[in-house]
Amino acid sequence: MSNFTLRDLEKRVQERAKASAHTSYTRRLLDLDQGVAHCAKKLGEEAIETVLAAVEEDRPRLIAEAADLIYHLLVVLEARGISLAEVEAQLAERTRQSGLTEKASRNRG
Repeated sequence: MSNFTLRDLEKRVQERAKASAHTSYTRRLLDLDQGVAHCAKKLGEEAIETVLAAVEEDRPRLIAEAADLIYHLLVVLEARGISLAEVEAQLAERTRQSGLTEKASRNRG
């Protein structure tokens, strides 16, 4: 197994966001002319592809699509100035209660 982490990917996204759009797909996604909406659309496309791979029980494709989904999520977070640490903090906060209780509390608001 690789010891490549989501933190490593986050750093790479941050670095590539500063690169030239001629050499960086990440930079192209974050292009100011297209903005966050473009990044979010790509994230949605990857989410659908991930779901389809899961339903089709295609393990290798699901792994590949999940990787794409996570990458595009980190690009959207970068576009909005949100760090992986902030998402992790939210997840940690949610673990203080059962998942059913936490979900019910979100549905009331």
